[in-house]
Amino acid sequence: MTKHIANIITGCRIFGSILLLFFPAFSVAFYIIYLLCGFSDMVDGTIARKTNSTSKFGSQLDTIADLIFVVVSLFKLLPAIHITQWLWIWGGVIAVIKIGNIIWGYVSKKQFISPHTIMNKATGLLLFLLPLTISFAEVKYTAIVVCSIATFSAIQEGVYIITDNAPK
Repeated sequence: MTKHIANIITGCRIFGSILLLFFPAFSVAFYIIYLLCGFSDMVDGTIARKTNSTSKFGSQLDTIADLIFVVVSLFKLLPAIHITQWLWIWGGVIAVIKIGNIIWGYVSKKQFISPHTIMNKATGLLLFLLPLTISFAEVKYTAIVVCSIATFSAIQEGVYIITDNAPK
């Protein structure tokens, strides 16, 4: 049973992400489910490593769960947040850098490369926390911090890929 705990937690994130669709953004229920999904993302990999139950399937399931959570969160949150044009442009630049990194990694190494850097983890954490700050801080200010770190992270990732020095 312990062999499957991490995958069950990841599956719960998929279920929770879908459940988010049925609650208004920024409602108490939305925040509770959102936090549980985020918590599950933090613990599933740790549990898999601690129980020596890591697997290719578990890794792929985690990636799918992350994608579903991000897409659903964006679907619910973006219409509820006023985002200025300069912020959309900055986000687009970050996306272009990240897509360029993926393409470069695939073309040069013939594989998908996604370095697990501290800055990538910091960016993910800040993006996760951003909706939780809406009630007391304006997005245009908090987003500067998030976008600055995300930009640095994307550039760092590109350097690691180009120099073949990516952390494993």
